[in-house]
Amino acid sequence: MADPTKTTLGVLVGTRGFFPTHLAQEGRKTLLEILEAEGYDTVCLPADAATGGAVETLDDARACADLFRARADVIDGIIVTLPNFGDEKAVANTLRFADLGVPVLVHAWPDDPKRMTLEHRRDAFCGKMSVCCNLEQYGIPFSLTERHTVGPDSEAFRSDLRRFAATCRVVGGLTGARVGAVGARTGPFNTVRYSEKILEAAGISVETVDLSEVLGRAAAIAPDDADLKKKRDAIAAYTDTSAIDADPLDRMARFGLVLDRWIAETGVCGTAIQCWTALEEYYGIVPCAVMSMMSESLLPSACEVDVTGLLGMLALRYATESPAALVDWNNSYGDDPDRCVLFHCSNLPKSLFATHRMAIQDIISQTVGDENASGTIVGRLAAAPVSFCRVDTDDTEGQIRAYVGEGDLTADPLETFGGYGVVHIPDLQLLLQVICRLGFEHHVAIAHGQVADAIEDAFETYLGWETYTHTA
Repeated sequence: MADPTKTTLGVLVGTRGFFPTHLAQEGRKTLLEILEAEGYDTVCLPADAATGGAVETLDDARACADLFRARADVIDGIIVTLPNFGDEKAVANTLRFADLGVPVLVHAWPDDPKRMTLEHRRDAFCGKMSVCCNLEQYGIPFSLTERHTVGPDSEAFRSDLRRFAATCRVVGGLTGARVGAVGARTGPFNTVRYSEKILEAAGISVETVDLSEVLGRAAAIAPDDADLKKKRDAIAAYTDTSAIDADPLDRMARFGLVLDRWIAETGVCGTAIQCWTALEEYYGIVPCAVMSMMSESLLPSACEVDVTGLLGMLALRYATESPAALVDWNNSYGDDPDRCVLFHCSNLPKSLFATHRMAIQDIISQTVGDENASGTIVGRLAAAPVSFCRVDTDDTEGQIRAYVGEGDLTADPLETFGGYGVVHIPDLQLLLQVICRLGFEHHVAIAHGQVADAIEDAFETYLGWETYTHTA
């Protein structure tokens, strides 16, 4: 049985009779061994089925499609591999009959110029074009390896695999996603308006809960509730809380426990939460620490009911399999055109920080008082390669759109408050022009790792979202 924590790939081996069949059989064995070594689970016709475990005829296509459909609940994507020319109709028919709706990677093996005899010549270079031509005719979207042909035992192919697996996770994670909106949009933030109907048309549902319901449930939790004690202990263990009084820590625990129970009840995979200044004025905390803990546990939580910002966080969370944060494009950094300051006040997950602690939220405390502003997580973002992503609904055009890119969090000198860091992005000024001219929000999601290509492939090829990819 496939491990649910792993990416599981269906493997479709193509072959064609007047090309060497032994290449397909050997290629199948080699590729499966490489996939296993790289940590992927696989679903593939056995060696004694069809044409030696490969697909050539209509009957082979039906047999492979039946297998894929039977394992549809675990298959995240399909690799079409061509150790020889392959039969393009058999490949396309298999994918049509299976109809899994998952990403497809087309891979062709390279020829050895020293082994170009009838017995060893592959012709997959040519066969890949025929397969792709048929997939295009069948209306089946697909991904490509970076090089037209590539040896599966190469680092180049392993890089292709990692990118494709990330694409599969993003597509699988966002297809049919349920996200939570906790509270109403903060009045001044027109920037985070979005269309629930456009998201629903894309298969993404928004579950809502009024903030008053959350606070009412929090107040009703008995002081001796065992889950409440566990939540208090978890908050104390998460970061340095020595500067925070016991009463706001208890209120944080109650708020977090209600959200935990609501998330379990609704099945949402992330939340976007109302903050200032309702929670501070009427409940006496900032929700940052609770949100940070959720994001750290791979249930991203976005500020200011920014639901489409949450979708960017989710894309990065699935692509990198690590926590994502939502930050502001916030300040210039001196006169360097390719650097700027990222900031939030902050609910950033702790694994993105170099150091972190719980504190009073300095900005909000100026209006609500220190006693009502405990719970922010402050510190410097650690220097690391990052990817960034923004999703929104273009309500005028009736579509979802996005931008993605990569950069580096740096160790450049900076002393300020909140959660902050300096990011270097080549040709940053062009990116800022795009954001402003297209009317994107001031929030952007970030995560460690460089996965922009995988997210672009997921958005453009499979989800149909218009995406700007920022490259230098």
